[in-house]
Amino acid sequence: MKYFLFISIILCSLNSQGQELYVYTEPASNIPARSISAKLTSNIVTRQNPYNKVMQRYTPEVFVGLNKNWMLRAGATFANMHTDNFRWESVYMYGKYRFLSSDDTHSHFRMAIFGEAAYSRSPFHFDELSLQGDKSGLQLGVVATQLWHKLAISGSVSHLQGLHSSRNDKTLYIPSRIYQAMNYTVSAGYLLLPFEYKDYKQTNLNLYTEFLAQQSLDRKAYYVDFAPAVQLIFNSATKLNLGYRFQLSGDMQRMAKNSWQISVERTFLNALKRKK
Repeated sequence: MKYFLFISIILCSLNSQGQELYVYTEPASNIPARSISAKLTSNIVTRQNPYNKVMQRYTPEVFVGLNKNWMLRAGATFANMHTDNFRWESVYMYGKYRFLSSDDTHSHFRMAIFGEAAYSRSPFHFDELSLQGDKSGLQLGVVATQLWHKLAISGSVSHLQGLHSSRNDKTLYIPSRIYQAMNYTVSAGYLLLPFEYKDYKQTNLNLYTEFLAQQSLDRKAYYVDFAPAVQLIFNSATKLNLGYRFQLSGDMQRMAKNSWQISVERTFLNALKRKK
């Protein structure tokens, strides 16, 4: 009976927060405490890029819910985006601490701070400062998420510092290289199906729209992207995501202004058992 009650509480929690499991960004909420998630993401860039070739990046990740406030994420990337051959590209670690939570019936407001550190072996290409395979660096930010029944809206702001040996040399680059930037995101998710939740085995269908922006602090350069996405959740534990990201405005030199993303994630509840 206790086991059934525990599973019921967890599954209801997953269902109520399904619409804030964003495809391109992280919400202020964490994965369930003492759970582990495994995720594989594929990013595909068509030939509309400076290299005139189809480029791919694969990112395996592991998420760990230490408790209701702390979450860790570790990942690596494998790609052919900066080289002719497909190879191991980067590793990174991400941590998030939820410091504010105001919960009500069918709604909640949460805030969290997050940090990320990444190492990339890729050569320094383009203006965009990305820690997902392209650059080594550090990121620190804050995110806030508001849930109203079937709609969840989230926003974040973060500061990035790119770490590369060329940052301290005396070479004059034209245009000057970008090592510092601010990231801004606004995301919205809506639970379309099921219309009425009756069983955890029901398939959830979530729709997302996300805006992703970056502003350089070294010189005047920016971009603003739009990323619509759809998500299916099976048995309240397995997520399948499909999104398309494209640039709305900007003047940064970038590897690609549009890309497809598909990912699969599986959550293992209560994988980290309490110590007796």
